[in-house]
Order: sequence, then structure tokens, then C-alpha cells
Amino acid sequence: MPLDDRPTATDMSDLRASPIDLLVTGIGQLCTLDRSGSSDAGPRRGADLGDLGLVADAALAVRDGRVVAYGPGEDFTGLDADTTYDAAGKCVLPGLVDPHTHAVYGRTRQDEYERRLRGETYLEIAAAGGGIHASVRDLRDRDEDELVELALPRLGEALAHGTTTIEIKSGYGLSPKDEIKMLRAARRAAETVGLRAVLTCLAAHEIPLDYRDRREVYIDLVCEEILPRVKQEGLADRLDVFCEPSVFDLAETERILTRGLELGLRATVHADELESFGGAILAARLGAGSADHLIRIDREGIEALAASDTVAVLLPGTVFTLGLRDYAPAREMIEAGVVVALATDYNPGSSPISSLPLVMAIACTQMRLSPAEALTAATVNAAHALGLGDEAGSLAPGRRADFLVLDVDDYRLVPYHAGRNPVAGVFRDGELVT
Repeated sequence: MPLDDRPTATDMSDLRASPIDLLVTGIGQLCTLDRSGSSDAGPRRGADLGDLGLVADAALAVRDGRVVAYGPGEDFTGLDADTTYDAAGKCVLPGLVDPHTHAVYGRTRQDEYERRLRGETYLEIAAAGGGIHASVRDLRDRDEDELVELALPRLGEALAHGTTTIEIKSGYGLSPKDEIKMLRAARRAAETVGLRAVLTCLAAHEIPLDYRDRREVYIDLVCEEILPRVKQEGLADRLDVFCEPSVFDLAETERILTRGLELGLRATVHADELESFGGAILAARLGAGSADHLIRIDREGIEALAASDTVAVLLPGTVFTLGLRDYAPAREMIEAGVVVALATDYNPGSSPISSLPLVMAIACTQMRLSPAEALTAATVNAAHALGLGDEAGSLAPGRRADFLVLDVDDYRLVPYHAGRNPVAGVFRDGELVT
């Protein structure tokens, strides 16, 4: 893709009126992901997924933690800045946004990994007491401080690989006390590491074993006790439901999501992962921010998402880890006009992957996204999935100055070097954090 010598995004006279906090110079390739001058500056669809807003030989100016300008480096000569950072000809791009993780948990589940390699399926392991229920039993025996300590290195690893905004779900507590404990631990850990966190209450991750013969009682507990308390105490921004025939059916999912929406929580759905079940259609009808997984989505589901603003969050690391053959039909979705994003699904069972660059590589080789499409899906579109399209995911003027300085000079080398961390520097709100 040729580089655009796009004009500076802010009048230079405004910049010279007073000092700026940070000036990044010597940027060989700047991926702005900016379409602020376009009539459609929202999430990307179709061919627009490949528009990175590239600027060659660029500079980037930051004031008060936000981007104020970018453009050809020569335009910024002599600009008064408190701090200057030389990118030395390397590539600079927005901080990555991970819109689906389960990063707070207790023990790892490498035993299940080995069992899958011997041929056991996800559902067979779950039926034998593994899977989500194994993590629930473990988490209930740990206190909040221990969960924070366990989460810190995981979140630190995500930050080091370029994630600056991350979604973290509960869902391994499945009781009022333990769901609250998880969300508090997630907030504390993210703040300690320096990540911007969006928290999601996933109390409807499973029916707890002690409620198996009382499904409606547990659903009542979620709707009338857990979600109201989460909202009242400001513990989460969103709610999620695992919508599958073997977990929560469509009617149950709609009841829980509707209750959350009534309380002012944004909605997302684990949808059409194991079976084509109509979860994506329900998510689109309710105006959910995203529908996630979508491995088994059908044509009707794709059309419903394409006609909506609900983002399809695809999780190729999960398919990769589970050793499955079929990935979500990303190309069909893109061609239909669906807003497509990528996430790690970082969790102890089906995707112990914290690296979005690795997920981008899997998306390119297994789902046939181009490197530009994968980058857009892990920045702008991922930010819109979390309701943060005006804050994160691009370097448009006014956005948070979350950006990465790579140790390579071309964004295509990010997925090309699968499994290698290409990040040399991570900036959050204009401050170098790693």
C-alpha cells in the first residue's frame, strides 16, 4: 500500500502558540488509522478496513495526553516541546485494543490442553468437570489480593506486546461474592499495570453446578442481585452472556441482556461459537456492542450483523489453541459489510494467548485477512466494540495518545514475524510506560 503524505491534522499556528508535551520525530511509517476528515469516521467496513491513514517520514505531537497533530516531519521543525522522542525511522501505530479477555483467573489448565491433544473435545472435558467449572472451583478458594497478584504478570505481558486498552470479564465466580471479587481484582490489576480497562460482568458464563436443577433461580440471581449490584457499585461497564444450547438459550440470554440494558450496562454476547444458534441475530436486534466468537455463524447471522452497528469480535487464537479446523468466516463477513474486530480471548482453558500481534498473524494466515485489515480490526474496530471509538484505536486529533513504536519499519512485519514481539516502546496518554 503506498504511503500518503497527508496534511498535518491541526493548524501549525495552534501548535506554536504554546509548548506541547511530547513530539515524536523520525517516524518512518506512521499508521494513523485516522479518517476524521471523512464523512464516515466510525468503525471500518468492507474495503475501508484496509485504509490505515499512512504517513511517511512523519511526526506526531501530543498535549495533555492527547494527540494534537501529525504530519510530514518537516512541518514540525523547530516546534517547542517538553520532550522529544526519536523513532529512528521505525513504524508507529495506535496502541492495540483487546476487546475480549478472561485475564483474571487462578490456576492454569495445561492438563486440559494435553487431554485435547489426545482427542477429548471441549464439551467432553466440561462434562467431566473441567473447563469453566474447574476455574470456578479454583477461583472461589482465592482471595482478591491473590487474584490481583496472579493477574499482574499476565496483563504486563499484554502491555509489553502492545495492548494499551483491554476488556476483562468476570465469569469464574458465578456467585455474587465471587463475581464482585473478580471485577475488583481486574480493576486493581489493570490500574497497577497501566492498562486502560473495560470491565464486563459475565455472571452468565455457565449455570453453577449447585444450581443445575434450579436454572431459573440462578438466572433470577444474576438479573436481580448480581447485575444491579455491579451497576450500583460501578464495577463493570458491560455485561455478557454465553449463548449456546448447552449453556444459556436464546430466551434466557435475551432476558439477562435486557435486564442489563435496563440498568445501563452495555451488552455483548458469546454467540454462535459451538453451534449456529441465532446468537448474532439476537445481539444485532438488541443493539449489543459486539457479538463474539461466531465460528458457526450462518448467512442470516452475517446479514443481521452487516445491517447493524454490532461489531463481530473474532477470536482466532481460540480456534488455534483448541486445534479446530474451522475459523469464523471472516472474509464472508467483511465482504458482506460486517464490522470485524480481533481479540485474544485470553483465558486459562481455550486461549492462553496474551499477544495481539500473534492473533493478528493467525488471522492473516488462517482467516485470510490482509495485514492492514488485521491492524484495523485490532485497533479502530476493536475500540468501537468497547464503545471507545472516540477515545482509542486511532491517532486522530483528540484521541488518547496511546501508541506503539515498533522495532521494525513496516506494519506488515507485525503478522509476518508470527510469535515475535515487534514492540520497542509503549506510550499511554503520551507517557512512555514500557
